[in-house]
Amino acid sequence: MAEPDSLVTQIKKLGEKLDEARAMISQVFIGQDRVVDLALITILSGGHGILVGLPGLGKTQLVETLSIVMGLDGNRVQFTPDLMPADILGSEVLDTASDGTKSFRFIKGPVFCQLLMADEINRAPAKVQSALLEAMQEKQVTIGDTTFKLQQPFLVMATQNPIEQEGTYPLPEAQLDRFLLHVLMDYPSVDNELE
Repeated sequence: MAEPDSLVTQIKKLGEKLDEARAMISQVFIGQDRVVDLALITILSGGHGILVGLPGLGKTQLVETLSIVMGLDGNRVQFTPDLMPADILGSEVLDTASDGTKSFRFIKGPVFCQLLMADEINRAPAKVQSALLEAMQEKQVTIGDTTFKLQQPFLVMATQNPIEQEGTYPLPEAQLDRFLLHVLMDYPSVDNELE
């Protein structure tokens, strides 16, 4: 068991690193301190988060910045109505060897990373949104009869436009349940916009 003084020192160092991360994020993402804090809480607790707000508020920029500042291997998937589950998870392709034998080879999709940005997650139909369920809950992906473990940590930070926006779909309840935090973003203050 760690000594109390050692534990206090480790907590102070963690606090300093967190302050450094906030300072780096604030160089790119101005204002919205509460949103930044909630996004950091989500990442540090190992959960998934969803940022909800109107277009142009910087949701995508925040997630990209978090990936860089936290040193996470990140991928972005732009969710669209024509997206297919294989576009996220990956797919098997048939290879032919020089001797004529054929075999399937799995090509990993963008879900194989540490921080997946599901950009505008509610623009894709339910079958695509549900492709993330196993990955978010069990940190693995099953294709055919093979299960692939995902990198650790594996986090999903999704962005979402309000449901009232045209061309959006409501997220299934099972998927909403997998998000630790649901963060609402509002317009920045006048001072933040000027800055």
